[in-house]
Amino acid sequence: MRICVIGLGYIGLPTAAMLADAGNEVLGVDIDERVLERIRREGGPKEEPGLSDLVRKVLSEGKMRLSTKPERADAFILCLPTPIQEDRTSDLSYVVSGVKSILGALEKGNLVIIESTVPPGTTAGLVGGLLKEAGFDPRSDVMLAFAPERVIPGKIMKEIRELDRVMGGVTREAAERARELYRSFVEGDIVATDATTAEFVKLVENSYRDVNIAFANELALISEAIGVNVWEVISIANRHPRVNIHNPGPGVGGHCIAVDPYFIIERTPGLARLMEIAREVNASMPSHVVKKAEDILGSLEGKRIGILGVAYKGNVDDARETPAEPIIRMLTSRGAVCTVHDPHVTSFSHPLHTLEETTKGAHLLVLVTDHDDFRTLDPRLPGCLVRERKILDTRNLLDRKRWEEAGWTVWTLGRGSRS
Repeated sequence: MRICVIGLGYIGLPTAAMLADAGNEVLGVDIDERVLERIRREGGPKEEPGLSDLVRKVLSEGKMRLSTKPERADAFILCLPTPIQEDRTSDLSYVVSGVKSILGALEKGNLVIIESTVPPGTTAGLVGGLLKEAGFDPRSDVMLAFAPERVIPGKIMKEIRELDRVMGGVTREAAERARELYRSFVEGDIVATDATTAEFVKLVENSYRDVNIAFANELALISEAIGVNVWEVISIANRHPRVNIHNPGPGVGGHCIAVDPYFIIERTPGLARLMEIAREVNASMPSHVVKKAEDILGSLEGKRIGILGVAYKGNVDDARETPAEPIIRMLTSRGAVCTVHDPHVTSFSHPLHTLEETTKGAHLLVLVTDHDDFRTLDPRLPGCLVRERKILDTRNLLDRKRWEEAGWTVWTLGRGSRS
């Protein structure tokens, strides 16, 4: 098939490369020429094993081309961002622009697939309406479907091929056509349903995780209050065959878990009460981390604090919705001087420094991201540079005994004073 993939970000680029490698003729479209030049030069993000090699392969073999404009195709796949606005409602402007961009190339009988995460009803309602306004009935003239991704950064190439998928069609025929297309590279099961159900499934998966993490974070706060170690509590509780509590932490980040519940809340105000409370709990964790820093240092005025990690999770370069951002902002507002180091992230809202620059003269280190680089860090190295050997571990990542033997005082999120 001739396939046009709109948006070559975290999902669009690997999807386009996989489809091209499966024998389809693929045009990858991104309006930013700099993105296309970077793809031609580097292939793909180094954090995704195998992606760069595959992109270079399909480009060199002529199976995939790059452009800033869509062209006629048999199928159009939109992989565009859907950020949350300040009022916690979804910004669907990129999806709207993407749909409008393909109208000049769209023909009757084409398949249009939305991969962007959207509120329930968006594919059939908003997208279907845009197509209908342009003269294409989404129930007869073109086939319209929703195909959510389920991958996580760092494992995209493995999971995009192996995980089960869901294809939601505005019509049954659209769902089946989408399933047939994705079957060219997906090894997992592909379940066909209606578009709104598929949209809701995607949001439910990440909302479940958000609620579970909120429960773990609440347990961490309670554990600190009653003087027990939440990490031990969760480890023992999870030995029960029907218990699976996630890990607590400094907050929830990434474009999925921290965002998707709001898409449900937006469409069903007053009904998603548990999800709203979970969002409140997880969004409050950065301020709890700052309070712990204040408890450790007293006044934060003029204190140097080294932040270890700003990626939202370990071993990735993705800092979207990271809890590190509000932590740094609140620490700075209280007079602290923050220096930041992340071995994976190259662009962030706060200046990034080397490990040496971040730890030099610090009164406190705050470990925010569970990178393996920090897990294996020799505590004697920063110990020679800091002003005070104090570290707050928000991920329970460090070998506490090893750090204490090196002269450090270690505070761990969720660990009460008597544990």
